[in-house]
Amino acid sequence: MSKTIFMIHGMWGGPWNWENYKGFFEEKGYNCVVPTLRHHDAGFDDKPHPDLGTTSILDYAADLEEEIKQLGEMPIIMGHSMGGLLAQMLTARGLAKTAVFITPASPRGIMSITPSALWSFKSAFLRWGFWRKPYRQSFKEAVYSMMHLIDKDQQKECFGRFCHESGRAACEIGFWLLDPKKASEVDESHVTCPVLVVAGAEDRITPASTVRKVAGKYADVSTYMEMEGHAHWIMGEPGWQDVADEVATWLDAQLKQ
Repeated sequence: MSKTIFMIHGMWGGPWNWENYKGFFEEKGYNCVVPTLRHHDAGFDDKPHPDLGTTSILDYAADLEEEIKQLGEMPIIMGHSMGGLLAQMLTARGLAKTAVFITPASPRGIMSITPSALWSFKSAFLRWGFWRKPYRQSFKEAVYSMMHLIDKDQQKECFGRFCHESGRAACEIGFWLLDPKKASEVDESHVTCPVLVVAGAEDRITPASTVRKVAGKYADVSTYMEMEGHAHWIMGEPGWQDVADEVATWLDAQLKQ
């Protein structure tokens, strides 16, 4: 199996989300490729790109597909949050040797709008036209939804690296019933490689109850892990190494097959 891991970050993020995992897996001999999603190269104080608000999740997927094809090999595709949904989409396109979906956003057909998820996006949803505008969570929303298990200094440091996100992409994920283009749809019959799905038991923005349904969608090929004492910021929370080690153990088992 390929020892190249293609790591896809999620909303408001960038390659910095993978700093811990990149170092961890490189020490184990993996080659880690960490792309930046379209228009996500802006800093916290930068104005968002004028096209960001109407950027589709299909645009992100198209960019990533081109990057994967340039690798010259089928990688392990690993995605976190929205990146986990993008990883599902790319895996269904036959681009992955194996895949890891970490606290992933769910595809079309799985209802993900829970009370805690709604609260996580409250400030965005209260803006008219949010479906075509760039947006970013408030600090309070980010802490509630994703970073409640890390200390206050780390919360501030991480939030200070957030960029804006596409309102269109968020709606394609959360309000898929209203999307005539079915942008977030994934045909599970096309996901034929081994898949690991990781949930955080205390996750509020992609609750474990939702992530279990994602794993169930790929039941023929998936392994589900629910990590106690972890939430959405699973790659940076205390004990993140233990989670990474579980992922590495699973990947090592795939290498031996």
